[in-house]
Amino acid sequence: MVLEEKWPVLGRHERAAGWLRVWSDLGRAPRTIDAYARGLAEYLEMCERENVDPLTANRAHVAVYVRELTSRPSRRGANVVSIDSGSGLANATIQQRLVPVRLFYDFLMEDGHRDSNPVGRGRYTPGRRGGHERVLVPRLTKLPWIPTEQQWLDVLAVAAEEPVRNRVMLALAYDAALRREELCSLRTDDLDPAHRTLRVRAETTKNRLERVVPYSAPTGVLLSGYLAHRATISRARGPLFLSESRRNHAEPLSLWTWSKVVRRIALAADVPRFSTHTTRHLCLTDLARMGWELHAIATFAGHRHTDSTLTYIHLSGRDLADKLSRGMEQIHGWRVQMVARLGEQATGTVAL
Repeated sequence: MVLEEKWPVLGRHERAAGWLRVWSDLGRAPRTIDAYARGLAEYLEMCERENVDPLTANRAHVAVYVRELTSRPSRRGANVVSIDSGSGLANATIQQRLVPVRLFYDFLMEDGHRDSNPVGRGRYTPGRRGGHERVLVPRLTKLPWIPTEQQWLDVLAVAAEEPVRNRVMLALAYDAALRREELCSLRTDDLDPAHRTLRVRAETTKNRLERVVPYSAPTGVLLSGYLAHRATISRARGPLFLSESRRNHAEPLSLWTWSKVVRRIALAADVPRFSTHTTRHLCLTDLARMGWELHAIATFAGHRHTDSTLTYIHLSGRDLADKLSRGMEQIHGWRVQMVARLGEQATGTVAL
């Protein structure tokens, strides 16, 4: 198993490796399996250091693992600016590390090797004071970051100097609120220029939900220019976005290459927090500002549950000041106009 080569500790724990094989056989995304393997491997390494059998570990042993996660040196330095900064992993990262441990113990319980899960989930308990059992690590819920209007203009000003491929990718990422993998996985036959829509295939989405989403007329013009340019690289049908580097010429553009492009743009615009997911956050927040209904935004975004969509309702402030949403259609129209500028003739382009 490749995962056992990457994390040898998994090879020393047969049931852990077996659990990961089950998830792999069920068709879970490779990146999900890789993330589960990493989190479980770190936990098993802690068990070995503490001379604990993971099959019989209790809540106190899991707490030792949590303590290690919360005390790791932070890459952000020693300055503490919030409750979860300065040292240790971020709260969201700790939650991610605990998920595979929790699921592993669920697996052991289903197979009859344990009676309880030491990680727990937090649940309502009748008769208990307060009514709820606290989770092992409370989850901090933060609103996603979105750029100010000036920061967005600064990003677009830098992006206007990019090759047409990068400009159309940024425009589509905003117009259709696409995740990074959804954007990079688009194929030529996913496009419907006549209706200005594109199909986001189920296998490329986070929740395995296929959807059809529109894009704006200015982006359509930009896309037409890119398709003409793409024909000079390859006339074959298939992946829409192709690498133009000498090493990977005409190969499908990778997720990592697109991340590097966006990172370069962000730094050049002096907006370091701008990432491949920012355009999605910005688009969905704009839709909430415009007064779109919750379920309409959820469908557009490809959310399986509206709980995720509520984040953008809160971020837009619509639930606190609904009257401010009147006339917000102008914001979206203005944003589309700004994106349209990416289609203007640019000089001094570079390619990755």
